[in-house]
Amino acid sequence: MVNTESSRLARPGRLGAYGTTVFAEMSALAAASGAVNLGQGFPDEPGPVEVLEVARQAITDGANQYAPGRGMPALLDAIADHSRRTYSQDVDPNSEILVTAGATEAIAASVLALCGAGDEVVTFEPFYDSYAATIELSGARRRVVPLEPADDGWAFDPEELRGAITPQTRMILLNTPHNPTGRVFSHDELALVAELCIEHDLLAVTDEVYEHLVFSGPAAPRHERLATFDQMRERTLTISSAGKTFSVTGWKIGWVIGPPFLVSSVTAVKQFLTFTNGTPFQLGVAAGLRLPDDRLHRVVGRLQERRDQLCGGLESLGWPVMRPQATYFATVDAGALGGTDARQFCLDLVQSVGVAVIPMTVFYDEQHRSSGNRLVRFAFCKRESVIAEALDRLAKW
Repeated sequence: MVNTESSRLARPGRLGAYGTTVFAEMSALAAASGAVNLGQGFPDEPGPVEVLEVARQAITDGANQYAPGRGMPALLDAIADHSRRTYSQDVDPNSEILVTAGATEAIAASVLALCGAGDEVVTFEPFYDSYAATIELSGARRRVVPLEPADDGWAFDPEELRGAITPQTRMILLNTPHNPTGRVFSHDELALVAELCIEHDLLAVTDEVYEHLVFSGPAAPRHERLATFDQMRERTLTISSAGKTFSVTGWKIGWVIGPPFLVSSVTAVKQFLTFTNGTPFQLGVAAGLRLPDDRLHRVVGRLQERRDQLCGGLESLGWPVMRPQATYFATVDAGALGGTDARQFCLDLVQSVGVAVIPMTVFYDEQHRSSGNRLVRFAFCKRESVIAEALDRLAKW
């Protein structure tokens, strides 16, 4: 028998250091212990019936084989119409859109298609954990610009963004609305990103999966597309997906929008990752994108109620929480509660009171993890009764 521990078989691959994601780990712990799972960001209520019924009917009608490589025509047309209606951005459904296996594949295919050894990718930290793995897979180097807690939520220093760009910089990878902080980048912040992309001849990839989950209220922000800024259309890939908007995260239907020459490059990579995906689900998402705006507003309104329920409950318990402007997530300063190791704090919560949350350290580069070691992320895309149960348990902590 081969001793795999000492043989070449045991040599880790390029991503050997990454291992199992903390989301899978904490969800497994929650399931095993009966904990309330406020860790992984998936909703526990069904999406709009109009979306679900179209997918069900598509399966019944036999739409169960490979979709066209670029995506089902009905979905391509719906994405183009959504862009026109929502952002006044005209998009050619035949050459400027690619349907992907969720936004995660769209990000991976975009970075792999456009970056390589010797290139640098600038992104904001904390960042969605797939960014680091994807950039490493491409052979490029990651340069991060820190987002820091501020009076209005989170902010970055414009000079740090300028300083992160070098002659090797190929791309700025931007997530807005931002996971995990819930920050919506302002018009001025996006204008600065656009200015630097033009000045240094950079590509931009924007992860906008939470584009519709922006909350209302005094001084509420408005989500804008970087691609609609002057001179940015030809250098920007816009990424979004249906999972968060329509509460169908398991369908894994995302898309990339951009100029034909960039979309073609991404398509060349995507075809060797998943080829095509989710034929009946694509038809359901097409129906979702054509829903009246007030239907989406109701979805966001319910999510905002859950945000306020969780944040208000945590505040009443004395937990310092940063209310997000958007997304599914709220950040708590565990350091103020005596937690100096976010991961251990999360493990203690699961074991002592049965509530699972995510340590923010996983969203930081290893050398910067001290910045997130006081912070934990709560997901509030859950039923009212689930959040109430979590708060009752946390009251005993």
